[in-house]
Amino acid sequence: MTQVGIPLSNLRPGQRATILRIGGNRAVRRRYMEMGFVRGEDVLVERVAPLGDPIEYLIKGYHLSLRQADAGHIMVQVSDEHSR
Repeated sequence: MTQVGIPLSNLRPGQRATILRIGGNRAVRRRYMEMGFVRGEDVLVERVAPLGDPIEYLIKGYHLSLRQADAGHIMVQVSDEHSR
């Protein structure tokens, strides 16, 4: 059974998700993986800038900001827990 998921950029502050798949070309996928975005890892949306870009995430214990377009390459499954 294949899990489709939604783009990471669609999540709102306070939502948690598990990474399912990283899209993009090989160089882009490698860059995301080096930053900690790997399949199976949990990610929390910390906050969104006033104009919607960039978005701050908490992954592997550190804060990371991505542009909305970049976050759109990362497919996730929203977790049931909605707490921080």
